[in-house]
Amino acid sequence: MPQLHVNYVRTEEKLRTWSSADSLTANRSRPYDPSLMSNRHEQGQINPALLVVLIVLIVTAVWVWKRLSVDTQDYIVDQAVPMAAIAVALAILLFVSVRALRRRSTRTRERTRLLTLLEHESAWDKRLELAFALLELNEYRIDGLESAVPALKELFATTLQRALDDKQHHIRGMAASHLGALQDMSVVPLLVKALEDDHAYVRSCAALGLGRLRATETRDRLKNVMEQDWDQTVRSRAREALERMGG
Repeated sequence: MPQLHVNYVRTEEKLRTWSSADSLTANRSRPYDPSLMSNRHEQGQINPALLVVLIVLIVTAVWVWKRLSVDTQDYIVDQAVPMAAIAVALAILLFVSVRALRRRSTRTRERTRLLTLLEHESAWDKRLELAFALLELNEYRIDGLESAVPALKELFATTLQRALDDKQHHIRGMAASHLGALQDMSVVPLLVKALEDDHAYVRSCAALGLGRLRATETRDRLKNVMEQDWDQTVRSRAREALERMGG
């Protein structure tokens, strides 16, 4: 667990370093470049040749249309245009369906890969990172993860109970919110206890987890949190959890 915290802190430090470097770079004044201003001016102008071609096409279409017979014009308006519109709609629907299938296939392959890594990984911190990644990839649903639920439950529950260092509150919070996604009601007591954590982030994640579980037996506890917790985010999460439960 300490190693996971060290990795998290190092990542945060890198992000802050990159962010500050980007802001310093962005704030530096750039020298005036006439060629750059010229390019921008040229990009803002319409290509005359393209405009001429567009006008020619419009004129040609109007000329052809006027020389068509009335019956042909009626046929185009009544038959050809609707058929073309239907064809375009079908093409769009096909494209969207194929794209969705590809995304689903890619997600399935990535899920299988992460499950395999989780099964063979022995280091606790790496297993925890893989567990977080799995549920996030799966959009916090257990579909396709049923075989891994016991291992995920053990990882998150143990983390919530043992990552008690003051600087590990972020990890505890993530474990609490991810526990709720497993749809295992046996973790409700752990999440209720987490509502008393010293850190508001952990309490808000615990409320989120209870909402995901729709643990109706915790309504009174969540109402108390919604009304009395000093942190606005915690109160909001408790209210959202109650709304999920229908109360």
